Amino acid sequence: MTQTLFNPFKDLIFDEHFCFLSGVLTTETMTVFPQWLMDHFKFGDERIEMMDKTKSYTYADLKLPCSSEVKYAFDELNIKIQAAYKNGFEGMKALNQELLFQWTGRMVYGLLYYEMLYERDRLLRQGEEFELSTALRERFGRFHLMLQSLIEPISFVGKKPWSIVVFPLKYSADIFSYRDDAINLMFSFGVNGFGFIACLQDNGVIGEKEKELLDKMKGCVLHPIQFEELYARFHYLDYILQYKPEYKIENEDDGITIEALPIEAVSNKPIFGFWDEDIFAQLLANYWQVYGIEREDILKFQKPPLSFLENPYTKDFINPESIDLPF
Repeated sequence: MTQTLFNPFKDLIFDEHFCFLSGVLTTETMTVFPQWLMDHFKFGDERIEMMDKTKSYTYADLKLPCSSEVKYAFDELNIKIQAAYKNGFEGMKALNQELLFQWTGRMVYGLLYYEMLYERDRLLRQGEEFELSTALRERFGRFHLMLQSLIEPISFVGKKPWSIVVFPLKYSADIFSYRDDAINLMFSFGVNGFGFIACLQDNGVIGEKEKELLDKMKGCVLHPIQFEELYARFHYLDYILQYKPEYKIENEDDGITIEALPIEAVSNKPIFGFWDEDIFAQLLANYWQVYGIEREDILKFQKPPLSFLENPYTKDFINPESIDLPF
């Protein structure tokens, strides 16, 4: 593959006339969130806020410029995801993780795209130039390259760039829960039957860090409060990750291969920084506020932090059926 693929973060191209994925001129659009998902859970008319809380859109209004080729590719991907979705946890678990990466990546990138548009326009109104740090340009550019695997001969070899975990989950019927952190490329998705958490560019290190807990969960159908705690753990681990993920990217005549390089600690710098219970409790309280649980309930004097995943004394996994809270 001798041509250079489109990278919007090189020249910060976020324009309605250029396909968000391929960069070709277009007049077509596609929704950030799959239409079938919005129709099924009826959230298209609900509003979503940008990060600084001063701007909001309805989910249905979030649209990306796209070529007919890209639109068709995502339509085909949606058919596969919908088929798996109908089979619940077993269907989603059986999916190739690359498909989940691409499907989740569409929504995360779409939200990132709108954050870029908003920040660019805000700075322009102030007469300032829109800029991104070199580190963010590189990180987002690589994520965009990985997402292009949907339409280009790009393959992932060896270690994968993501941590994606799928597990059984119990919700009331027709409830749809999701959280995202577009800047840190994270996403969680939960419905009755299954949930999954995706760290889209951590080189698998967060999933490895939580492997012991994930192994304890096997065979259990999580309570929603456990799902929220698990995502909080993944989110906080991403925050304290002290190394930048690196990749081996090879451009050959027949395509591009991407291999995530192992993240290894050097000298006295561990892979993850200090786990601060105060900061984590505040993050967790944000996720648990629907249950009326506040930071002061999580951290109590001379008691271990509150957890619905592990018994703080024995470290045994807590049986979801023993949790007397609504789902």
